[in-house]
Amino acid sequence: MIQLFKMALRDLGRNRRRSFFSSLALAIGLALLLLMASFINGEMSGAMDATIRLQSGHLQVRAESYDMNKTSLKWEDLVANPDQVAAQVATLAPVKAASPRLFASGIISVGDESAGVRVFGIDPASEANAPYRDGLISGDFLIPSDRQGVLIGEPLAKKLDLKPGDQINISVNTSNGDVDEQLFFVRGIYTTETSGFDKSTIFMPLAKAQTITQTENHASTIFVLLKDTQQTGAVASALRSSNYKVLTWMQMNEVIVQFEDLANSYMVIFYLIILGITATVIINTLIMAVFERTREIGILSAIGMKSRRILAMFLAESTLLAVGGIIMGLILGLLVTAYFERYGFHIGDYGTTADLLIGNTIYAKLRMDDTVNLSVLALIVTLLAGLYPAVLASRMEPVDALRAGQ
Repeated sequence: MIQLFKMALRDLGRNRRRSFFSSLALAIGLALLLLMASFINGEMSGAMDATIRLQSGHLQVRAESYDMNKTSLKWEDLVANPDQVAAQVATLAPVKAASPRLFASGIISVGDESAGVRVFGIDPASEANAPYRDGLISGDFLIPSDRQGVLIGEPLAKKLDLKPGDQINISVNTSNGDVDEQLFFVRGIYTTETSGFDKSTIFMPLAKAQTITQTENHASTIFVLLKDTQQTGAVASALRSSNYKVLTWMQMNEVIVQFEDLANSYMVIFYLIILGITATVIINTLIMAVFERTREIGILSAIGMKSRRILAMFLAESTLLAVGGIIMGLILGLLVTAYFERYGFHIGDYGTTADLLIGNTIYAKLRMDDTVNLSVLALIVTLLAGLYPAVLASRMEPVDALRAGQ
């Protein structure tokens, strides 16, 4: 076996440039696959992380009849005494934060300009609202006793040309089906680096949101963050009751899970296309080697080398090409991926929906299983690509091969 690889290495060295570029083609293909896989993983994990932090939490406790899509404000669809319920949830050891939130649909108006928004009534002191507090870029964060202030996203502020201290008009739906309209002041402007969320979401203290929507001492949900995502199932079981329903982050983010499955399915097609192109290069290299060494193959056959050994010799050459290409591909792929893991790829406003929050910058995230699987796949495809030239060489008749080589 060692002798075969020595011969294969010698044969590849006859045309070093061609052998190098064949391995380089495989390296570039593998590096591209690693980069694509890391971007898909980064995009999906980033979207899920953003949705959990900003919108869904790990868990939500809601009234049985509440429908998030309708943003119902009827008292029977809301959680009564939300502060008390949140305090009970917060006593569980795995819970990092539990905070009541009230959701309402509204319209913000400034002069002749207006925009539809989602109003979040929040407890400003809760740790659950750290992403908005940490993302404050101008002005001040809300305080629980504020009755005239709101927090708006940077894209919305730019659209309406607003700055802290400006007065705005907000109209919201109420629990009895009417519309209430009041003047507010912009206390601060925030960014979560997720334009799809920032441009349509404004915040006001929970007490004020309850007053303007006429939902006193009620909330849409209890937003729950956990210390460890793996504890989601256990905490959900502990919170089960006949009065409320408990939804996990997986149930609330089915769109992201389905989108990830769909993206992975399509990526398999791209993987096969890229590897198919790479396989074509390998096949071309080895077929050229077979025809260049036809007389040599005939001599080896004539002195007694068996067909299976000739087959093994060419497979050894394709193995060396594969190993060299994979090593170069891993080095190149890991370097490129490391760059995008640190600096990311800025895409700006991706036009995300409320169900799929994608940040303005996508960061690559390469998993070990993807690295191993793609490397093994590249090796298998290269060996399969080398099988046809190897079989072609092994089936040559000695006499015909000697005559063709003259």
